[in-house]
Amino acid sequence: MTEEAIERALAGDARALARLVSLAEDGAPELRAVMKALAPLTGGARVVGLTGAPGVGKSTLTAALVRAYRERGLRVGVLAVDPTSPFTGGALLGDRVRMQDHATDPGVFIRSMASRGHLGGLAAATPQALRVLDAAGFGVVLIETVGVGQAEVEVASLADTTLVLVAPGAGDAVQAAKAGILEVGDIFVVNKRDNPGAQETVRNLRTMIAMAARGPGEWKPPIVMTTATAGEGITDLAAAVDAHGSWLDSSGERGRRRRARAREEVAAIAVATLRQRVGGLPGDSRLDELAARVAAGELDPYSAADELVATASA
Repeated sequence: MTEEAIERALAGDARALARLVSLAEDGAPELRAVMKALAPLTGGARVVGLTGAPGVGKSTLTAALVRAYRERGLRVGVLAVDPTSPFTGGALLGDRVRMQDHATDPGVFIRSMASRGHLGGLAAATPQALRVLDAAGFGVVLIETVGVGQAEVEVASLADTTLVLVAPGAGDAVQAAKAGILEVGDIFVVNKRDNPGAQETVRNLRTMIAMAARGPGEWKPPIVMTTATAGEGITDLAAAVDAHGSWLDSSGERGRRRRARAREEVAAIAVATLRQRVGGLPGDSRLDELAARVAAGELDPYSAADELVATASA
């Protein structure tokens, strides 16, 4: 069944592709075989992340970028991470509602993923879902974060190019600085450029970007003004993404970022596997025993952790 789903997904079957992404979200046992089969096919997609506070227009801008890349003839995948529903545990599908224009396009695959409490604005399964779309031949994969404000810097470790969206308004640029977003943004997008305060927001961002120390040959983030609802500035934004892509290749930064991405992915899987072994096995009381000894002062937590890891590795 898994081999058939892989073959169909690689042939462009949207349902099979959705099935593979679901395996990633569910952490299914078949996922290991899927990742092994897809690994040689990955590395071709350009990964663009979009982050910013709620209400800045991330979903609308994502839809506009999808349209721009489709006009170039590129297949586009979208991973839109939504807040988790407190009732069903699934994603609140706001992004799919906003992207209905592309719902019937066979060259576009849109998947809303529930964050399921994972911090950083992404879902824990996002790296594996990205690998699925990459292997399936999507030229561009857009990753839109959940929109939680000051905790969305994780997308920078997953994307080749990170877009930081800011809407005109007092304090937006300052909030971006507080969140550390200014440090991870490759391109800054002032959306809703027809709103009052847009030029002031651009000036504030320029000042803050200029304050950052950069060595010779390092990328200096540009600021692009857009009105996503009207499609204004999208061509300029796509050109800025292209320019950053060229710099990534010429500087060798793309390879470095992808190695760092793989390192984080491997480490996360290893930690999750170890956690499952030491604390997720039914009837395994070893963790409870060690916790009781630590609480009673009979054992320090580091020694307890060493014992637990040694037991799991045996």
